[in-house]
Amino acid sequence: MTGGSIAVRRLSQQVRLFSSSRPSMVSTFGTRLIGAPNTLEHRVFIEHNGSVVSSFHDVPLFADQSNGILNMIVEVPRWTNAKMEISKEESFNPIKQDIKKGRLRFVRNCFPHHGYIWNYGAFPQTWEDPAALHPETKAKGDNDPLDVCEIGEQVGYVGQVKQVKVLGIMALLDEGETDWKVIVVDIHDPLASKLNDIEDVERHLPGLIRATNEWFRIYKIPDGKGENAFAFSGEAKNKKYATEIIHECNEAWRRLITGDSPAKTPTYEISIRNVTNSNSPGFVTRSDPTYANLPADSRQPPAPIDPSISKWFYISSVQV
Repeated sequence: MTGGSIAVRRLSQQVRLFSSSRPSMVSTFGTRLIGAPNTLEHRVFIEHNGSVVSSFHDVPLFADQSNGILNMIVEVPRWTNAKMEISKEESFNPIKQDIKKGRLRFVRNCFPHHGYIWNYGAFPQTWEDPAALHPETKAKGDNDPLDVCEIGEQVGYVGQVKQVKVLGIMALLDEGETDWKVIVVDIHDPLASKLNDIEDVERHLPGLIRATNEWFRIYKIPDGKGENAFAFSGEAKNKKYATEIIHECNEAWRRLITGDSPAKTPTYEISIRNVTNSNSPGFVTRSDPTYANLPADSRQPPAPIDPSISKWFYISSVQV
């Protein structure tokens, strides 16, 4: 296939990606909280019209496909440290705090950053296929939904479904895997009308892309690991490139949810239980015991956090 025909094919894919609408579930999402934040038992389920849906498989990628507006799920609100993430393994994929060596995981504060510096989360109905080697990063996918950094001024909450528009993308190489970071802005942000591509971010939010690069390079250093690296020499690619990656990861998810790609291998097992994709081997009715027996809301006040989580770490190896 020639370079020109590849470009035409990608453009046609983008047109389909942003032009064929499906009914959205934008305004009727909520959360079902189980237990107290900062505990091993805590879970945050996404609800639609009061009923649990899978955050990975049921929340639609698009809120308004004709206008290029996507849904993102907030996992970690800005300024917070608890490493919350969609559980790929648990039924209906609640958000829970990551665990390492039996302990809850918190991201450390690398001076001058405090916690996460954006609302961090994921695009539903996307998957970075660990069997797929990206031709430009030369690394396989990290087996997660596509990561998203929302740069608007409002601080979100865990489980919030935000409507966002895409601005660009960065390619983190995390322990040998491609770990894309899509840069987006909430469509309701005061600057949203002025932010339409990656160059607008530097124009209106100078220093943010540079700080984002630094944050991802150094955030694991306090835990005894080395600096992460980026593909493309750390460059943030534009909206067009980001759109292509989103399309690729949405197609990878479609292969996963329909059974064309395995949900269980010797190295991982993903729950594809869902209530909206009837062509999926993971589709269940709401009368199925795995769904009917989901716990009721039992939200509790947050448990206390070890004061050491607030400590600053000064990283001498940072290249500014």
